Amino acid sequence: MADTDKKYDDMTPEEREAYDKAEKAREDAEQAALPYKWKQTLQEVDISIPVPVGTRGRDLDVVLKRKHIKVGLKGQSPILEGELCKDIKLDDSTWTVDNQKEVNIHLEKNNQMTWWEHVVTSAPKINTKKIQPENSKLSDLDGETRAMVEKMMFDQRQKALKKPDSDELKKQQMFENFKKQHPEMDFSKAKFT
Repeated sequence: MADTDKKYDDMTPEEREAYDKAEKAREDAEQAALPYKWKQTLQEVDISIPVPVGTRGRDLDVVLKRKHIKVGLKGQSPILEGELCKDIKLDDSTWTVDNQKEVNIHLEKNNQMTWWEHVVTSAPKINTKKIQPENSKLSDLDGETRAMVEKMMFDQRQKALKKPDSDELKKQQMFENFKKQHPEMDFSKAKFT
């Protein structure tokens, strides 16, 4: 840690802020020095590599493997090469040349529950604990996941209002239906829990 032997947890809020700011500046400088730009979500990593104007796909040497990447111009040293941070899904990973001046690489993560610290293991790491994921919209989710999230949100609101959650409402409805189907029974002493 810079200028201090203190552990992060023992720092004052002001010291933490200064440390975080210095670490962010160092990380930003390291990332800016790379010959490519990259961004990620939990599912994928996208890399942009500038190349000379007029570059076509046939001018490139691009190799994507489950745990390795190589990108460069044929006959020259690779611009990006090394062991990937984590495994990728080869069949879902692609590359294209954009406007004959940029190579765009899309890597589909094999483990879609982790953030990558870097693209290749030889590159400087980023602090994945500081990543702020983008808020996803309910409309972006598949039907089953969306239904589960909406149920959880409804139950959370009901609990905050001290009202029955969806499961309790379902039980109450089933009990009411049963009472209607069996008017001959006396439910006056029935307890619903």
